[in-house]
Amino acid sequence: MNLMQGNCLERMKEIPTRSVDMVLTSPPYDNLRDYGKDFTGWGPHIWKPVLENTYRVLKPGGVCVWVVADATIKGSETGTSFRQALHWIDFCGGRLHDTMVWQKPNPIPRTHNRYEQAFEYMFILSKGKPKSWNPCKVPCKFAGKKRTGTIQMDTTGARVHKNRGGVCAETKQKGNVWLYPGHSKTEHPAEFPEQLAMDHITSWSNVGDTVLDVFMGSGTTGVACASLDRHFIGIELDKKYFKIARQRIEEAILGDMF
Repeated sequence: MNLMQGNCLERMKEIPTRSVDMVLTSPPYDNLRDYGKDFTGWGPHIWKPVLENTYRVLKPGGVCVWVVADATIKGSETGTSFRQALHWIDFCGGRLHDTMVWQKPNPIPRTHNRYEQAFEYMFILSKGKPKSWNPCKVPCKFAGKKRTGTIQMDTTGARVHKNRGGVCAETKQKGNVWLYPGHSKTEHPAEFPEQLAMDHITSWSNVGDTVLDVFMGSGTTGVACASLDRHFIGIELDKKYFKIARQRIEEAILGDMF
């Protein structure tokens, strides 16, 4: 485990080009929270070079899972999340492999003229075709039953039956909307669930791979890496959160040894 305290734009310079298999991180979200006296705000001056350096350190076929949401300012969502994904495509030269959703079961009720914000984006940004794919599976509702197939339209607009025959398997791949509780285990204000980290790391990397979190926060990505036999590099600006992350990761490593 390589834990770095400091500005990610500076500390990422220490990471060799094409040395990381996967990145799992969650950026600060349009200045919705204060990350301490060393925090210089969140905007293109930060996220553009972070994405560019992420592309640099990833190996060909590497994946960056970018968990993000938008602030609402003067009644309008900022759309910053989409700008970040498009920067990855248009400037860095990467792919938007998938647009996934982290669904939250109990959004905070507010009084406003829109539905409650019950999700965050999980952009799967890849450097070429992903080299690792270990899909999470869920039980199939129709396991063991005869496949009736689906009705689809062909290029002429005619309705045709496809995928008939055989029986349904016991399991199937999960969809790209993942439901997790959103409560935190530490003092960090924006901690994502450990199971979310476990599922993504399992999906997009293999045992022995190196996973990077450039906004480490309370260290959830590192804790998951300790359990899944991945090497971990974590960068965190705030000294308080860095201390929390280091303690959690050290405890996870020790716990995994017994």
